[in-house]
Amino acid sequence: MFVTGLVLAAGGSRRLGRPKQLLPYRGATLLDATLTVARACRFHQLLVTVPGSAEAIEELVDLRGCTVIHCPDAGSGCSASVRTALSYVDPLSAGIVLLLGDQPGVRPWTVRDVIARGAMENIGRCRYEDGFGHPFWLGRSIFDNLAELQGDKAVWKLFDRDDLDVFEVPIDERVPLDVDTWDGYRALLDQDRDAS
Repeated sequence: MFVTGLVLAAGGSRRLGRPKQLLPYRGATLLDATLTVARACRFHQLLVTVPGSAEAIEELVDLRGCTVIHCPDAGSGCSASVRTALSYVDPLSAGIVLLLGDQPGVRPWTVRDVIARGAMENIGRCRYEDGFGHPFWLGRSIFDNLAELQGDKAVWKLFDRDDLDVFEVPIDERVPLDVDTWDGYRALLDQDRDAS
């Protein structure tokens, strides 16, 4: 089954005050770490959204193997990135696996489990020990719904709709940390230190 990976990395990092995509992490950047995970998933197509002016990201991050999509209106929420990316999705793709650019702790086998369930389904998410989280499965049958999204966290609202068949993939781990604040970044670094 042809599958597209989509890494959302176009956020403005307002709470951090600097591009979180470029925060130092594991000898490179936070976005590099997420893209390393995405490459390990062996998607047939890998898309990554970046802000409209992303010269520093394109200069510092290894974007090989990715189709880079500039999202000048990404400040209006992640739905803008998803809508912009839709026109880049290969016509052969059965669906999108949605990953966050600031969440490098997602496991490739988690993605494989999501894809295996997504083969026959509309939309799915992971049910971790402490709540729901990414990666999401967005099947081609809901692309029209994705094209209508507005604002931040809009994809999450699709899971509450009665007209969409939603599936959940149980994951025996906690939701992987993402970085929205300096506290979140420090927690990610602490987690890495504890694991080593």
